[in-house]
Amino acid sequence: MKYLPSQLAFFFTEPGMRTNIRSLVRYLVFLAALVGVYAVLFHVIMERAEGQSHSWMTGFYWTLVVMTTLGFGDITFTTDLGRAFSIIVLLSGVILLLVMLPFLFIRLFYAPWLEARVRLRAPREVDAAIEHHVVITEHDPVAVALVRRLSVAGLPYVIVEPDPARAAQLVGDGFSVMAGDIDSADTFRAAGVERAAMVLANREDTTNTNITLTVREVSNRVSVVAIAEDDDAVDVLQLAGATRVLPLKRELGEYLANRCDVGRVEAHVVGQYRGLQVAELAARGTPFIGQSVRDTRLRETTGMSIIGIWERGRLQPASPQTQIRDSNVIVVAGTADQIRSLNAQLPSGPDGDAPVLIIGAGRVGQAAALHLARKGIRARVVDRDPRGLAVVREVAERVVEGDAADRTVLHEAGLHEAASVLLTTNDDAVNIYLAVFCRKLRPSARIISRITYDRNVEAIHRAGADFVLSYASLGAQGVFALLKGHELVILGEGVDLFTRPVPEELEGRTLREGAIGSLTGLCVIAIQDGDRFITPLHSNTVLPRGSELVMIGSLEQRRAFTDRYGAPRRQPR
Repeated sequence: MKYLPSQLAFFFTEPGMRTNIRSLVRYLVFLAALVGVYAVLFHVIMERAEGQSHSWMTGFYWTLVVMTTLGFGDITFTTDLGRAFSIIVLLSGVILLLVMLPFLFIRLFYAPWLEARVRLRAPREVDAAIEHHVVITEHDPVAVALVRRLSVAGLPYVIVEPDPARAAQLVGDGFSVMAGDIDSADTFRAAGVERAAMVLANREDTTNTNITLTVREVSNRVSVVAIAEDDDAVDVLQLAGATRVLPLKRELGEYLANRCDVGRVEAHVVGQYRGLQVAELAARGTPFIGQSVRDTRLRETTGMSIIGIWERGRLQPASPQTQIRDSNVIVVAGTADQIRSLNAQLPSGPDGDAPVLIIGAGRVGQAAALHLARKGIRARVVDRDPRGLAVVREVAERVVEGDAADRTVLHEAGLHEAASVLLTTNDDAVNIYLAVFCRKLRPSARIISRITYDRNVEAIHRAGADFVLSYASLGAQGVFALLKGHELVILGEGVDLFTRPVPEELEGRTLREGAIGSLTGLCVIAIQDGDRFITPLHSNTVLPRGSELVMIGSLEQRRAFTDRYGAPRRQPR
């Protein structure tokens, strides 16, 4: 009951409520007038047709008894005229009192009141005790993926939702949400941006520009990260005051293009952390196929370590006994010189001059084609929309207009000679279908695909995709990397690089004794001990007290680490 005054105040200040109340009052006045008319007619008929005399109170009493269908029967008509009048009063009462009145009351008063109560479930400001949080301006796939990472890391956040009803629904779904207009400086003051760590502008480009300008009215200190749909919006958002702009669709296309298995066999750097580079090497065409990790002797010959093995979308820890198969992608970590040394030992690939087939010429496909052209790799593009093909016509070796689900179209595009296939459409179902189709027609090709929803990751890997990355995951990983202050390392869908303090029970023990990989599935790639960065790691490497583990793994593996060793004693970087 303590919220009743605020609920009523919110209810009566809602737009349109005064109109609803006036409509309800007018109906009640009409109903009262009709009851009065029926009471008068009751007296007239009773005196002139029935020869009876009753008080005015009796007239109102009889009218309400008949209209509400109570039918006490203590006062009745005996003439046909009186009974016909009774039928009219009865039918009008059923319609006006028993049907229309409840409907209007619920529609004009009760339903808006319930909606007002629901809307008040979403707070209008962030608790003053919350600081160093992330303010997210829209609940979208990027926000959902980011929230999962923030929750695992124990970092606070709030999603700003302009629609109070939608905000209340998100609160019920377990999200930290506040209601407020995203073009109002007061909203961002209430969201505590002056003490926040970051504001994420993840709406359309024009709205993100307005958000950035509005936030800058409140704080010049807070970091504003804006997502740009169009490359032309990058400069505009920077001029508006964005600290960093992420052109995600362009970056998604480039990251997918970097996974293509073309040219000579070599390890491709996918990210770095404080001088430690992480690279991926497709096992096909290397002398490592059929060997165990120990037998490759990479640590002895180059000084670098194999930290994981990709197998159909799953990153597995690399134990000395792990066997390397033709379908694997080897993940290694080392310095730039060590990676160059590794590449110098690798032979030329069997498909050194094979083209890459890109299916889909949207913004992601266009970015992939342009990136491959800059690397001197031949690209062929298929799409039904000639507008997208017009953009890549000058950089692609061949463009084919048609449906990629048609075998003749794929044959014309050269699927039979492509080393890699990029599926860049924005429809997960289409990409899953095309992954199956291309795997059947070209079993040896490396199939790389984008997805939209996390729930389709397993399905597209089952369909035959070798590497999958989503727009949402790339955005969440990019924002999280900026928040933590390290460079972005894109290893694959749902796999992140992160740091955690060494748990007390592991301090002073070796990596073999800790068995972090076997117990949680996480891959430890380095140790940060104060200013000392320990790499490469060996099974006998000791975990110093007060140091931090640099690891890669999925959110589930991170939760397994937390469940086993407890929450971090201090915030990870």
